[in-house]
Amino acid sequence: MAYVDFLSVVHKSTKRDYVARVTEFPKAEAAKLAKQWGKDYWDGDRKTGYGGYSYDGRWRKVADAMVAHYGIKPGDRILDVGCGKGFLLYDFTQAVPGVEVAGIDVSTYALEHAKEEVKPFLRHASAAKLPFADKSFDLVISINTLHNLECFDLYAALQEMERVGRRHKYLCVESWRTEEEKVNLLYWQFTCQMFCSPQAWEWWFAHAGYTGDHSFITFE
Repeated sequence: MAYVDFLSVVHKSTKRDYVARVTEFPKAEAAKLAKQWGKDYWDGDRKTGYGGYSYDGRWRKVADAMVAHYGIKPGDRILDVGCGKGFLLYDFTQAVPGVEVAGIDVSTYALEHAKEEVKPFLRHASAAKLPFADKSFDLVISINTLHNLECFDLYAALQEMERVGRRHKYLCVESWRTEEEKVNLLYWQFTCQMFCSPQAWEWWFAHAGYTGDHSFITFE
């Protein structure tokens, strides 16, 4: 298991006003709306989610970096756990024509509004119970998803990633290293259930038997 940073290039491109996040709109109400995983979260106001999540190619550089790092080639199978609208999976198909992609998400809204080219390969399912056979994917990824699970579902999801992966696995979750970053995370997030330091995350990975790579997003 290694720490591999694929996400900073996307994460650090967004400017954040942490105080405004909790003063412009009641935070509890925003979280309630976001956790419905519907239009308010994906394509509503920025105060309750993404503020409109449409394809703009930002994930292509992430796909390219993963392809190079893991040696992805035509015919390989890639699973995205928490795929949202499938933008990263689409970019994998463009980076390596001939790869097979699959994705799962709990949001029916995201799946209904997914990128048309990959929509047939996406399913409504939980990360804690993946609808795939053992050792069926060459790369299993989960980006900014597992921190939204309760601890018991996180444990199951880590084991599921391990079960369905036959080669490479990678996940990224939100974390904090200082009290300032912890506060910023609490201010910014809408959907987190697991607020773990890097050391606590690594304990969870080891406890669940997860052997893949990982990285953390922090809010500086």
